[in-house]
Formats: sequence, C-alpha cells, structure tokens
Amino acid sequence: MMDIKENLKYTKDHEWVKLDGNIATVGVTDFAQVELGDIVYVEVDTINETLEKDEVFGTVEAVKTVSDLFLPMSGKIIEFNESLNDSPESINNSPYDDGWIIKVEVSNPNEINQLLNNNDYSDLIGK
Repeated sequence: MMDIKENLKYTKDHEWVKLDGNIATVGVTDFAQVELGDIVYVEVDTINETLEKDEVFGTVEAVKTVSDLFLPMSGKIIEFNESLNDSPESINNSPYDDGWIIKVEVSNPNEINQLLNNNDYSDLIGK
C-alpha cells in the first residue's frame, strides 16, 4: 500500500512539501522511491542559493537511474539532510521522516496553493 500523508502537499514530479511558517521541508514521495528503486546517492549543490519554483535543485541516484529533483516552491535552500550522505537509503526506508532532503526558506508561501493535496496526488498515481 502506497503511503500518502494527508498533511502534506505534493508535486506532479512526485515530491512532497511540508510548510511550517515560511520554511518548507521537501522530499520524494513513497511512490517515487518505489519507482526509483534502491537509492545510493543524493546530490544537492544548491545550498544557500535562491531558486525559482520548478528549477532543478539536485539529483537522486538509484541503482537503475538518476533523477533530477525540482524545487516545489521558490525560495532559498537553507539546509540539506546531511544524514543522506551516509544513509541515502533513508529515502527508501522513511521517505516522509528520516528521508527528507532539503529545507527551503520560501519566498512566496502562496505557491503552496498550486500543489496537489493528498487526494489529487492519489488520483495522479492511480491509487
């Protein structure tokens, strides 16, 4: 059973967002980590950069593919989950908790309204 949290927002690129004030925590969804397979490396070289919504902020490398990560909301990338350097498989094991990827200081909190809710995301992936 695919895990889709009710309290999160989602992108069509299979990322999740949790907004707390003007700080957004971003990761990949349970569906995405299953599709990617075993994740072996996460690269984010955009720390302290301000990016626009939908710009590439990093990549996730799995055994069978490399996928770009797209910023779901405009803002400054203020933190990378350093534990992923040693344990990238945290994304597979705990995509919504230990496997978060970045934190973003959001420049336009209203962009959250452009993201999918849990029901819309369920429809997108056919669950």
